[in-house]
Amino acid sequence: MNPTVLTPILDWLDIAGIALFALSGAVLAARLRQTFVTMGFFALVTGVGGGTVRDLLIGAPVFWITDAWVAAVCLGTALIAWFTPVHWWEGKGFAYADGAGLAAYAVLGSAKAVAYGIPPVPAALMGVITGCVGGIIRDVVAGRPSIIMSPELYVTPAALSSVMTVGGVFAARALGLPDGLAWSLAFACGFALRSAAIRWEWGLPIYGEGREEA
Repeated sequence: MNPTVLTPILDWLDIAGIALFALSGAVLAARLRQTFVTMGFFALVTGVGGGTVRDLLIGAPVFWITDAWVAAVCLGTALIAWFTPVHWWEGKGFAYADGAGLAAYAVLGSAKAVAYGIPPVPAALMGVITGCVGGIIRDVVAGRPSIIMSPELYVTPAALSSVMTVGGVFAARALGLPDGLAWSLAFACGFALRSAAIRWEWGLPIYGEGREEA
């Protein structure tokens, strides 16, 4: 795949991931009763943080520097958050939307890495970075514990989407199938795992859990 060209599927995943992550950043700033400037900053850093790190690591042009629409989408979501009550964005519904953004960004990040010729394992890691780093930066700036510091399944769904994207792309090409099939399946599986974790509060085992102290 030509790395300078995104397919319509990846275009939509890109915009969806940016908008959902940017909204999560703006809503966090709203909960902290910050100004619109701070909300805009949180929206931008959450929306583009993971993709920026990915592009720097794989040697690609930083996506939001070359596409003016990205910053506009982030600031637009901050504007939506500014003019809407915070309680609109509370509860599990917003968590599901964030899970969709996580899976979308994980697919996009790993697919872009594959397009730039990155080997399979680092390419899958680029998907995880794309999906998770923006939220980590948001939480660090806000001075709150990040979700990755809890046993809740968050990084794992991103890793599932990323691994399935990389493996699926190579399998699809070997079978003469379109890459979009692999992307769609990887997104669906990652989102399904994240949704199940939200619904049933699934988490990973904690180190030392169930063992008595010596």
